[in-house]
Amino acid sequence: MSGNASFRIQHATVLSVCAVEAPIVMTSAAFDERLADTYQRVGARPGMLERLAGVVERRWWPEDVSFADAAAMAGAKALAESGIQPEQVGLMINSSVSRSYLEPSTAVAIHHQLGLPSSCLNFDVANACLGFLNAIQLAATMIDAGQIEYALLVDGEGSRYTQETTLSRLEGADTTAQQLRSQFATLTLGSGAAAMVLGRADRHPEGHRLVGGVSRAGTEHHDLCVGDLDRMRTDTKRLFDAGLELAVATWRAAVTEFDWSGVDWFVAHQTSVVHINAMARTLGVDPDRFPLTLPHYGNMGPAAVPFTLARHAESFRSNDRIVMLGIGSGLNTSYAELIW
Repeated sequence: MSGNASFRIQHATVLSVCAVEAPIVMTSAAFDERLADTYQRVGARPGMLERLAGVVERRWWPEDVSFADAAAMAGAKALAESGIQPEQVGLMINSSVSRSYLEPSTAVAIHHQLGLPSSCLNFDVANACLGFLNAIQLAATMIDAGQIEYALLVDGEGSRYTQETTLSRLEGADTTAQQLRSQFATLTLGSGAAAMVLGRADRHPEGHRLVGGVSRAGTEHHDLCVGDLDRMRTDTKRLFDAGLELAVATWRAAVTEFDWSGVDWFVAHQTSVVHINAMARTLGVDPDRFPLTLPHYGNMGPAAVPFTLARHAESFRSNDRIVMLGIGSGLNTSYAELIW
């Protein structure tokens, strides 16, 4: 199969990973109540968000918290937990899908809030739900190359505006069943923030070692999920099928090279419980080895992998092998191994 080369990391280790919860809980039952008339008119049943996606609730930020604010909160927490000072950071990458404007990068606002030095390279990496895993690869490669000693990766996602706009639109008397289906995935999104600090393994033996990974592209599927802050349309069935096929092909390309037969945990980007169970079944893995945050936090896009790592850290034991995996609209997929 043609695709992107695998990568191996020699010297990079994870010093901290943290999650920041958005404080406002929005239940799927509340969304169903708002859409009750639409459901009745188009012949849909309430409860689909819980029954089909497995999302019981998700979080929203207060209106005065920006995407940059959320990412900066996570970044400050990760730095504090790692013991690394802002002036030591040589690279900061923001992998958030959520952004308020096209220019400048959201990274510059985060860099300013955190008081990072002018010598700290900073930029956004945008690759749908795969951005954080791409950021890990970039930062670890720069550490291996000796260009930087420490990297800070941040992600702040906010679904409030998009979901409020979508709910208002779907409440309309002219909403069709097809429109409801195409915008259903929007209602599974969630708000939250996460961050990670990377450093050199020889200076930090206490860290969690990065091993390497594999990525693959299936860009013939680039039109299956397209969105901005106002609207996201998704061909859910075709996206599910194509994403699963690409993820399995990527796994097969990686499992022998990296000897992943003995992996302890799979920390994944999470679009639905159905998707996670299908992944586990296809890979021949017990679904219990996929820790979840989706049911109570929703689909947090690229923040989901570090957020889930942080939320389930107490379950991991020293030297556990963890495969981080993600599938991003477009389609792209990536796996990366972490030794806890």
